[in-house]
Formats: sequence, C-alpha cells, structure tokens
Amino acid sequence: MLRFMTAGESHGPCITAVLDGFPAGVPVDAERINRELARRQMGYGRGRRMAIEKDQVEIRSGVRWGETMGSPITLVIENQDWKNWERQMSPLAQDSGQAKPVTRPRPGHADLAGALKFGHRDVRNVLERASARETVARVAVGALAKCLLEHFGVFVGGWVAEIGGVVASTEGLDFPELLARAERSKVRMPDPQAEEEVVELIDRCAKEGDTLGGVVETRATGLPPGLGSHTQWDRKLDGRLAQAVMSVQSVKGVEIGLGFGAARKRGSEVHDEIGFDSETREFIRHSNNAGGTEGGMTSGAPVVVRAALKPISTLMRPLRSVDLVTKEEVKAAIERSDVCAVPAGAVIVEAVVAFTLGQAFLEKFGGDSLVEIRRNYEGYLRQVREF
Repeated sequence: MLRFMTAGESHGPCITAVLDGFPAGVPVDAERINRELARRQMGYGRGRRMAIEKDQVEIRSGVRWGETMGSPITLVIENQDWKNWERQMSPLAQDSGQAKPVTRPRPGHADLAGALKFGHRDVRNVLERASARETVARVAVGALAKCLLEHFGVFVGGWVAEIGGVVASTEGLDFPELLARAERSKVRMPDPQAEEEVVELIDRCAKEGDTLGGVVETRATGLPPGLGSHTQWDRKLDGRLAQAVMSVQSVKGVEIGLGFGAARKRGSEVHDEIGFDSETREFIRHSNNAGGTEGGMTSGAPVVVRAALKPISTLMRPLRSVDLVTKEEVKAAIERSDVCAVPAGAVIVEAVVAFTLGQAFLEKFGGDSLVEIRRNYEGYLRQVREF
C-alpha cells in the first residue's frame, strides 16, 4: 500500500516526508520536485516567510541513479528560517525559556483546541505543527505521485476558481489552456480580468489587516474506469479524495463534479448519459456532472474536485480571544502570515489529489516495479476494450 507520513515544525530545522510502497523503476529527480515546491511558494498575497524560504528537496533514501528502488523514499526540505529560531525551537532542555510563551489563541486556528487536548500552556507547541508549512512535504510527495501517473497518461492540474467572491470565467477553455493561463497568473486564475480584481482586493485587505479565502479546482485526465470500489465505504474513491482534500489546512468544503449544485437540479439534468465509441471501443459519458466518479469508482471521465479554503486565521487586526493563563479577554496573537494563500492552496490540493489517485492506481494495477504495473495496466485496458 502506498502511504506517507510527514514530520517537522514550521520553524524547526526541516520538514520531512517518508513515502512507503512506491514502486521501483520510476525515474525521479530532485528538480522535478523542486518545480512543484516553487509553484507552491508563488502567488500574490503571500507573506514575508516566502521571501525567506527557497524550498529545495533533498532525497535521502529510496532513489539511486535517478530511479526509485522500491524502498522507502525520504524527502527533506530545510527551513531557511530555522537559523532565526534555533533557541526558540531548540530540543534541548537548557534552552527552555528562550521564547515568550504564546498564550492568546487565534480564532479559526488549531491553537486553543490543541492546547486543551495536549495540555500545553504555550500555544507555540500546537501552531508550529498545525501550520500550513507542513504542506511543503505533501507537495513533494504529490510530485512523486505525478511522476508515476504520467507514465500512464494521467495528468493532474489545478487552478484558482474564486477568491473573495471574485469568480474566474473559464467558459470555452480546454484543460491545457486552463493550466497554461493559471501558470501565467499571479493568483493562479485563468481569467485576467478576475485576476486584476483579486489583486486589488488583496491590496485592500492587506491595508485593512484582513485575509481572504477562495475556491480551487483540480482535474485529473487519462484515468481508466474502475479505480476505487463500491464494495466498502472506505474504498470509495470519491470519499477518499474528499478526506485527503479536507485534511489540507484551511479547507472547509469539498465538491466532486457538480457537488452541491446537483442538489438543486432534477435527475434528468444531472446524470451523465452513457454512449459507446465504436472506434476506440470505449464506453463514454456525454457530460461529466459526476466529476469522473460513479459509485465510488472512476468512470473514465476526468476527475473534478473543488475545495473551499477559508481565509487565513492570523489577522493583522486580530479578533477577540482569551488569555490561557489569566482568562482575561485579549486580542488574539499575531504570527507572520499571508493575506491570501489560495494560489498556494491550488497547488497543495493538486498534490493530495495526485497522491490519492496514485494510491488507487497502485491498488488496482499493483506491482513492485514500473514494468510489472505497466503489464497489469495494459492487460486491464485490453479487457475493458474487449468487454
């Protein structure tokens, strides 16, 4: 089974991911991962932290001479800001007291719930791990999943659909053009007019000490039908995608296909009619309102996932809170933060979708090497075409 864990704090020495179950023989290079990490750092409205960091991955195990070996892969991304926090985040007992405790939890963050859960009087013990800095590891893992999927013609990409109520117009744009426009945009929006409005909105919120959320969309093309399963609740692919996306910091809602929009239409307007292409001998859908899944399995149509990200919890004009020690009303703590991280969120959601699809792909066509997986995959495609 393909799985991973991450470790590290926002201002600790590094963020680490260990990926297990990745097959042998997949070409991998650090620069491919670094390109994905650079995409995560971009976006208008990011804070000063992104000016400090230049995320670069170090592959410490599982890859030899540019190919995976089938053993666990360790990815390490150093935190450049660690040099400014060595005493404050030191693991050594003698460095205790080198930083003032954070006792004013921020509404909307993990601060208070985490402090109560673990018994911490210093909220920094919670916020350092709860920080979205952790997602740098998930983007690195997602890059490896893309390396695998692209060998089989599966491509995963995403963009920003909405920020602060400003919606990008994407009508008439195909998948490659959407991605190309998003890559050229300061806010990863494929609509220049919407981008201009959003930049002005971000500037206005920055002056007001406020933050912005939005909606991102991810699509995956080239997937065969049958990934996932209808047989058990925890094997349904749409459920697994929703859980993976909901685990991303700030995400508060997930839609697949029409999502909530399907609830406002009649069945005749929602369900994707089935056809058959006699040339390719493939069953097709005449629309894709279901977002590429039916009954917890891929249908063969593109998988479409949207995520709603709430505004960042740290406000430069902080909201009301209560001091953990004195229990008196105070203004919430201020941590260095972004005005808008939705463009980064698009890259992160893209990564977790790629990993979840890679996981399902290996479950279906499982093998210990790329050669073995390809044999299983091609045999399945023949079976489907001869159905």
